[in-house]
Amino acid sequence: MNFVRSRLSVGSLLGSYDYQNFELFSNNLSLCQRVRGMCNKLPEVKTESSSAAPAQEPRPSFRPPGYKPSNMDKKMLVWTGRFKSAEQIPETLSYETIDSARNKIRVKVAYMMMVLTLGACVLMVIMGKKAAGRNESLTAYNLEKKAKWREEIEKEKAQ
Repeated sequence: MNFVRSRLSVGSLLGSYDYQNFELFSNNLSLCQRVRGMCNKLPEVKTESSSAAPAQEPRPSFRPPGYKPSNMDKKMLVWTGRFKSAEQIPETLSYETIDSARNKIRVKVAYMMMVLTLGACVLMVIMGKKAAGRNESLTAYNLEKKAKWREEIEKEKAQ
């Protein structure tokens, strides 16, 4: 409880100190000068005239105005079905268009890899069952290989 009281009293002291400093400076300096520190030049405010051309809607800063697709991007756009041929693709496209084509290709490649993995697993199971039917196993294969190495070492020692 004493810890809380001490924190409250320190906070009130600091708060009153800041408030007192604010009151001291508010009589002598304007708000703009207090915020800007040592700089005393005020910012210029430009007013728009009504005779000027109508302004375009501002673009969001996170979107580039256009993106020039590379040859690989053009192939992806054709493969995903966005365009019929590479000649129909304009010089600049929005980033979202190219990004969506890349995502579709990424998903298709992931599906192909899953199918290939499952196919390889099935193939290994079939090959393992055929080898088991011929009475072949990795243990027997390793024992035969080690027996050959021992014979070769014994022949080298005999010579």
